Amino acid sequence: MTSLVPRSGVVDRMGVRVDDAGGPGDADPAVLLGIALRRNPRRAQLLVSRVLGKHVPTDPRLVRGAGLLLGGRVADALDGVPARPLPVADLHAAVDGDRAAATRLHSGAEPGAVARAGRLARDVLVLSFAETATGLGHCVAEALHADHLHSTRRQVPGHVAAGGFTEEHSHATDHMLLPGDPDLLRDGRPLVLVDDELSTGRTALNTIAALHRIAPRPRYVLAALVDSRPDPRALVDAVAGLGARLDVVSLARATVTLPADLADRAARLRAALGGEPAAPPGTGTPAAGTPVAGHVRLDVLGWPAGLPVGGRHGFRGADHDRLGTALPAMAGRLAAATGLRREERLLVLGTEELMALPLRLAQTVADAGHDVAFSTTTRSPAVVVDEPGYALTSGITFPAHDDPADGPGPRFAYNLGRAGDRPWDHVLVVVDPPADGVGLRTGLLAALAPHSTRITVVTTP
Repeated sequence: MTSLVPRSGVVDRMGVRVDDAGGPGDADPAVLLGIALRRNPRRAQLLVSRVLGKHVPTDPRLVRGAGLLLGGRVADALDGVPARPLPVADLHAAVDGDRAAATRLHSGAEPGAVARAGRLARDVLVLSFAETATGLGHCVAEALHADHLHSTRRQVPGHVAAGGFTEEHSHATDHMLLPGDPDLLRDGRPLVLVDDELSTGRTALNTIAALHRIAPRPRYVLAALVDSRPDPRALVDAVAGLGARLDVVSLARATVTLPADLADRAARLRAALGGEPAAPPGTGTPAAGTPVAGHVRLDVLGWPAGLPVGGRHGFRGADHDRLGTALPAMAGRLAAATGLRREERLLVLGTEELMALPLRLAQTVADAGHDVAFSTTTRSPAVVVDEPGYALTSGITFPAHDDPADGPGPRFAYNLGRAGDRPWDHVLVVVDPPADGVGLRTGLLAALAPHSTRITVVTTP
């Protein structure tokens, strides 16, 4: 099955092509990915995942299901067996909006179903990359019942960086590792690195090289939704040169064709299109007509004592069970506290690195019968074009509200709705305490106002 999304004229002018390079049982990358134009001189193309929940509001069961399926492929690599075929028909249908297919995909990928299929917990550490892959890495770790740590761009008082690395092509290049227990990185067990898309493998190699100097280990696995590296052997050979083994797994393999003059084409297109996401309607004050934002704290709703919110400082294998046990009652109390109604169109919006918990809340509320989409704010600056087939048809921009280590800057949320579209009935904006302040209300909430009838802020412990 191939997606029926039309070809974009802007993408045709860019000259970027994505073709299927996978084998039987793999997904089609042209279904999983859309294409947009970056505002970044280091790389012109932005491959926009339709199953990540970052740039595209997506059924949370599809997002979590895809992550759990990727975790299953990691398990096969660790076991040294061929990758099991994916439920491609349901995966593709869910991307095209089939909610029944998303439900089947999610239920079939649930860790309980995976355990019944013969997979057991793996003694590995899963490390995922901020900001886009923090939720994906959590899902991979959940599938493996493994420890999870994600990189961060936020300095946290009381935590000293145990390592760091550079992402050359990104608009925000520096990553820190802030484990609450430094031994999490030092025990020599296999390390599973998770990213949403592999284009060259340089970020993964930088990370492996940096960590190998601190804590050498014999085995690495690199996992991504889509692998589009032009030379699959180069990264494997580079890691072998460090004295370690690397396996690479993905849901799809792609060949990405870029014209030689892409940088010039992109510059001309950016100049011609403009396409800046809409700025907040006011500076320093909420916009006129902004829905009054309700406020709910998860600790008041009974968040389990001592359970981490995510993987910034480490999320242990046993924590997955605690979260899974607590979520149904937590989501029920959240629905009651925020007045969620079954007939509403609900968007659960995570904020930058905070993806895993908002995703699980959204998925659990969807399982209870609500009409839910999941998305997350992002640092990625890109051109917005209201054109069929183009990946980013609308967007908003607003100032950072969480005091990041690299200083203030613009943030974005995409595909929340074009002018004239019906607004969301309700948006739950999920933040952690450092991001819950005046800047949130005068920035993100003000920018969201034209797109939602009602907004509630959900603050984590």
